[in-house]
Amino acid sequence: MTAAQLEMPLARRALVGSVIDASTALLAEQQHDIVRFAMGAPSEDLMPLEGLDEAFARARHGRYDYGESEGDPRLREEILRLSNAAGVPTAPDRLLVTTGGMQGLDLAFKLCVDPGDLVIVEAPTYTNGNATALSYGAEVLGAPTDEHGLVVEELPGLVERAGRTPKAIYTIPNFQNPTGVTMSLERKRALVELAERWGCVIIEDDPYGMLRFGGSEIASLAEIAPGHPLVFQVRTFSKIIAPGLRVGWIDVDPAVRELAINAKQAMDTCTGVPAQNAVANFLEDGLLEPHLERLKPIYRERKEAMRRELASAFGDRVRVTDPDGGFFLWTTFTGDLAGIDTEDLFAGALAEGVAYIPGPAFTVDGSMRDALRLCFATSSPERIAEGVGRLKRAIDASLGMRSGGGAA
Repeated sequence: MTAAQLEMPLARRALVGSVIDASTALLAEQQHDIVRFAMGAPSEDLMPLEGLDEAFARARHGRYDYGESEGDPRLREEILRLSNAAGVPTAPDRLLVTTGGMQGLDLAFKLCVDPGDLVIVEAPTYTNGNATALSYGAEVLGAPTDEHGLVVEELPGLVERAGRTPKAIYTIPNFQNPTGVTMSLERKRALVELAERWGCVIIEDDPYGMLRFGGSEIASLAEIAPGHPLVFQVRTFSKIIAPGLRVGWIDVDPAVRELAINAKQAMDTCTGVPAQNAVANFLEDGLLEPHLERLKPIYRERKEAMRRELASAFGDRVRVTDPDGGFFLWTTFTGDLAGIDTEDLFAGALAEGVAYIPGPAFTVDGSMRDALRLCFATSSPERIAEGVGRLKRAIDASLGMRSGGGAA
């Protein structure tokens, strides 16, 4: 047998890619103008570039050395301060700096889930959350959501039908990805009670909690159950400062944190030290709070603009969530548009010059084909109007209608 005929023996582990992350490369290949409703990220004009440039430029001894696996001490101190200011007091022995929120999710599933374990997720939920659970051999069970988040009261019935209790429940309780909805206080309390009854971990993914621009504050799981041994909190600076920093953190029981340090040392030794130093400088300079206050009214304006344009374009043939924070609108087609398959529509929409993430990407069973996720945070109201117009043209074309025509 020649070398050309050999194949590398691979593990049987499921490695599920991300439709969302793959869209970055796909969009980079396009030669025409694209209104980008796909990636969940702040637009560059809303990133604090001047403050970040200054934070990176500030000289500091050892900033290009290896760092502590636990994270830069100054950064961990600033995270403590940030948590206390948010009414979620924590402790140094609970914190571990991670390479973005995704490493936090990877650590959570790696430490808590064995092959064959049952993991409950929201349906729909963040693509990479599903993918990470599946990569560790989990059996993923979707649970319904509504305008008040995960429908916690249905979990006992789901568990009874499954015939076993979950090892973990993965949730994005605040301004959920992809729907934008927030779990009610009553449901958050009930979720903690169920976790205690079943002895399962709650993996609380909270990238957007600091981006509330409307409505009333709802206590987080960390506030409801401070220091709870069954709550594995995952946080990131990607959505509130800049995604390219790849700096996040986890807040967990001290014993679990020690295991997470061991696991991280086998991954990357430490999160990039220059980025950690820059974030620490940015926080020490008191730049985060005014930055967030600048963002909130802009995001509110963009959300309202997108809802307005969708209503104008599609009327009652579309249902759209109405979040009080975060980045996303979950859009479901109804009436004579209910038969639209958003995966099939994607190529035509991209040709028209608008990108989104199809609904099936956020499920484990390929359902929700009549829905899609739109990110309002990335585009100005003018670009939002243009993008929704392009989406309508793509839908009209897919239905065999003339551009700008009415319902068939």
